[in-house]
Amino acid sequence: MKNIQFLIVCLLSIFASAQTINQFDAQGQRHGKWKKHYDSTEVVRYEGEFLHGKEIGVFKYYKNVDGKALLAATKQFNKDNDLAEVTFFASTGKLISKGQMKGKLFIGTWIYYQNKTDHILSKDQYNNQGKLHGERLVYYEDGTLAQKEMYDNGNLHGPTIWYAENGVVIKEYVYDKGELHGPAKYYNQAGTIVLEGQYQRDRKHGVWKYYEDGKLIKEKDFTRRSKNPYKNKN
Repeated sequence: MKNIQFLIVCLLSIFASAQTINQFDAQGQRHGKWKKHYDSTEVVRYEGEFLHGKEIGVFKYYKNVDGKALLAATKQFNKDNDLAEVTFFASTGKLISKGQMKGKLFIGTWIYYQNKTDHILSKDQYNNQGKLHGERLVYYEDGTLAQKEMYDNGNLHGPTIWYAENGVVIKEYVYDKGELHGPAKYYNQAGTIVLEGQYQRDRKHGVWKYYEDGKLIKEKDFTRRSKNPYKNKN
């Protein structure tokens, strides 16, 4: 008899627990703990907690990989605003990226990681509209800086510098609202200049100088060509 009573208590407990999941409040808003599955499967799609329709605490999101739920992302929600601290994962569990989201927009600093190592791939800055804005840094697999560039509201804008793996500058040029516009210099792996000139709205413009072993060997004038709108870009 005691065993039957114990079994009944356990079943009631399980039933009561099940009833507390995926509930709505009096206004029809999701409230309390929620867990959703992919259609027609037992594979979990996401799980987390709502407070009268608003996500709070940690939500976990999963991929359906061959009928298995693999963690794809976590979001730490703030009950006082619409911001969330987010991390994305590969199917192997490796960290892909992390940063902050406002709704569906990436904002603030985001860090992306290399595929094969735990080193950083890039550090990106986003504005409140979810567009790249400010300095962006890109790295080689060993963590050495490879590229430094500036963005303004989603467009490359300002100086861009490329580095060789030994840290030597190999390219320098300037963007204006997404177009190459301004001085440009190119160097070899030793840091010796090989080419310099000016861009004007994505086209080579004016006199470009070519070097060999650091010595000027020829010049080429692109002024006339740049004035012809029907010429191909160089």
